[in-house]
Amino acid sequence: MRILLVTGRLAEPLVRKYGKGCEVFVTPVSVAAFLTPKLIAHYLEKVNVKGYDLILIPGLVRGSAQEIEEKIGILTFKGPRYAHDLPQVLKAIREGFKLSKEVPADLLFHQDTLKKVEDIKNKTKNKAYIEKALKKPYNFFIGTLPVGFDFPHRILAEIVDAPKLSVSEIVKRAVYYLKSGADIIDIGMVSGKKNLEFIEKIPEIREKLSEEGFSVPISFDSLNEREIEKALDYADLFLSIDESNVERLVTDKPVVLIPTNQKKGYFPKNPAERTKFLERLKEEALNLGYGRVIPDLILEHVPHLARSITAFQLYRERNPNDVLLAGVGNVVELIDADSVGINALLAGVAKELNISLLLTTEVSAKCRGGVKELRRALDMMLFEVPKDLGFDLLILKEKKSEIAEYSVMSPVVEAKEREVKLESIYFRIFTKEGKIWVIAHKGTKQILTISGGEPNAIIDTILEHFQISPRHAFYLGRELERARTAIKLKRSYVQEVELFEDFY
Repeated sequence: MRILLVTGRLAEPLVRKYGKGCEVFVTPVSVAAFLTPKLIAHYLEKVNVKGYDLILIPGLVRGSAQEIEEKIGILTFKGPRYAHDLPQVLKAIREGFKLSKEVPADLLFHQDTLKKVEDIKNKTKNKAYIEKALKKPYNFFIGTLPVGFDFPHRILAEIVDAPKLSVSEIVKRAVYYLKSGADIIDIGMVSGKKNLEFIEKIPEIREKLSEEGFSVPISFDSLNEREIEKALDYADLFLSIDESNVERLVTDKPVVLIPTNQKKGYFPKNPAERTKFLERLKEEALNLGYGRVIPDLILEHVPHLARSITAFQLYRERNPNDVLLAGVGNVVELIDADSVGINALLAGVAKELNISLLLTTEVSAKCRGGVKELRRALDMMLFEVPKDLGFDLLILKEKKSEIAEYSVMSPVVEAKEREVKLESIYFRIFTKEGKIWVIAHKGTKQILTISGGEPNAIIDTILEHFQISPRHAFYLGRELERARTAIKLKRSYVQEVELFEDFY
């Protein structure tokens, strides 16, 4: 197949490097993004391009490739936005991947891979598939949700200190978690306090969630025997059953066993001891009449993470058919590092050790978006190697750098900041509930408030209502874009304060 790659002068070296096996047509335009379909068609007509099976134009070109195809008579599609994605695109073309005339190829890969993820998940929702899978000892129901080795990893999202919240606040938090990718809502109780009356609200929480369109299992997390005992009639899964309360809480519903004795303050730190202790506890629970037990070796935070992973590994080797749970939120919470990479790594550990259930939460600011990150990480683990999938967890860093270098042919002037003259109108910018808000002031009086999600729309609205200097407009544009970046990264925004500290 003869493929012609169209590019600008600056990107030519990269396009030739990554587009091996293809011919390259270099337009007389420096930056490929400045090209239009009409311009490309004009340049190709000028040299009478013929004999190609396919033309790929840069993904950053605005407009449809259809205009080029109609004028040149050769199939034309949008390639990737960045040259380093060309090898993946060219390989996919030869394997029959369908490109678009409007959507850049790399974005298509993203959509295609996410569709594959959904196809995998949809397969496990099929009634016949579920019935067949449940005949195996390592698959079962939690409420109405099938879990186990033949189903995707399930996320339990904990609502911490739930009794301190109203039912509407709990439902709002639960809906947020479910939309972020959670499968089970975990009701976390307040340690050291009895909240027996609150437990009776669980049916109302379930009903409200159903009204919101979510029929999901509810798990109950408490160390208080009386609370767990009362909740047996209301929840679908119970966490933190250990040696100290196992005899009193026998139920047919699934329970999570942990290798502790809370009343004696006992927790075996050695991986082998922990494994054997939990094996004995599991045997005791089954002999007592528990219907289904889910061991949790307890994933400890640094500096004890390695030993706890060793305990999971040892337990898995000795008990290959047990469905396991691990609490990843504790690890993420107790280290001052970005949660994205930690969630990805723990999802990889979960895949390797076949840990079916992962418990997490979003208590502190640094853990915001943690459920969504964990879901994306687990989706990546559905593939053999979580790399080059078309979607990823690279948020602040990039996979490959796309450096554009320009030849400076004009005089160079050193930038100097001038003293700014204050204007009669000034603006206060803040973020709230995923939107940017701008309050216009004249003196101490508020005269107009503008809200929106896009900086361009906000600045256009400001210019429609107020006469401001170009310097002021540049300032607002910079701050509005900073506010938008803060929203996307779930960071707090303060006007005129840098989002990031210098690191590199």
